[in-house]
Amino acid sequence: MKKELYTMKKLILATSNPGKIKELQEMLDGHYSVISQTDMAIEEVPENGLSFVENALIKARNASQKSGLAAIADDSGIVVNALNGEPGIYSARYAGEGATDSENVTKLLSEMKNLSGEDRKASFWCAIVLVRYPDDPTPLIIQSSWEGVIALEVRGKNGFGYDPVFYLSELRCT
Repeated sequence: MKKELYTMKKLILATSNPGKIKELQEMLDGHYSVISQTDMAIEEVPENGLSFVENALIKARNASQKSGLAAIADDSGIVVNALNGEPGIYSARYAGEGATDSENVTKLLSEMKNLSGEDRKASFWCAIVLVRYPDDPTPLIIQSSWEGVIALEVRGKNGFGYDPVFYLSELRCT
């Protein structure tokens, strides 16, 4: 497919995660016509990268190739040093393939039940990648992290993923 056929007026979100779809559509509303890969019947690609950036790039390139559109993808997760970096890039499937957010959170809390103080420190990592076309040699890559602690139990009802247990002390909330 010719590169000039790819357009930035429409953008595909390379995710099937309803929480991420809602969040990204709200952020990009009014700027782009946003379509999820689910809406185009594009199946998820295996996340076999070694980092959050690699996984996001794999997903963005796949969605762009299958849709003919510019694509944005993210990969994110919780890193707990006391658990040797787990769940890390396996955050979405920490409790096994097809695990729900609740099952992943339950496993994390179980793994950390005997940890306290400094050992409950964690960081939330997010990598976002934008490709204009599948073989884009200069994708836009943004990666950042936030420091927090893993709460002793689920708090609040907003958010998705590990949001209910990732406590930000400066905001005094999960």
